[in-house]
Amino acid sequence: MRLLRWPLPPPVRRGPDSGHGRFAASPAALPGVLQFGLKHYPIFVSLQDRPVLVVGAGKVALRKTRGLIEAGARVTVVAPECEPEFESLHVRLVRRPFRAADLAGCVLVFAATNDRLTNHRIGVAAKGRGIFANIADSASECDFILPARVSRQGFHLAISTGGENPRLAADLRRKLEELL
Repeated sequence: MRLLRWPLPPPVRRGPDSGHGRFAASPAALPGVLQFGLKHYPIFVSLQDRPVLVVGAGKVALRKTRGLIEAGARVTVVAPECEPEFESLHVRLVRRPFRAADLAGCVLVFAATNDRLTNHRIGVAAKGRGIFANIADSASECDFILPARVSRQGFHLAISTGGENPRLAADLRRKLEELL
């Protein structure tokens, strides 16, 4: 890891016809710039009234669906079978296996089935349509991951290990909840 030098060197500029845009290199490629190597960019996204697809209807899908509903997303759940609690949730429930056409119009997709191949197929289909996918059983296939969250009176804290150790993130969340 390199240390940050201050002041930062000015960006290298290229001419308008160079085909490389305004800067010769990304800021991370500049000498002396601290590089963190983030695998994921932390972001809070508004899903209010946006269509989101959840494929699978087991306990993992239920947990993800509850969070999406809380965020105001319009959730469609596709699964041949489901946990009974899905019946009482404000979701569109489609009882059948996943079809690539289910992705039409969605801004995000969550693959949370108990079938590795199906989850993989969902991820491939989503990528082909430019839709960000969260694949519950494969962090390496995810376009985004979900942090452990703590929310108290308008305060929101997200904890992530970059998908490397979700159990540790959940343990930290529990400890922080006790403190708050």
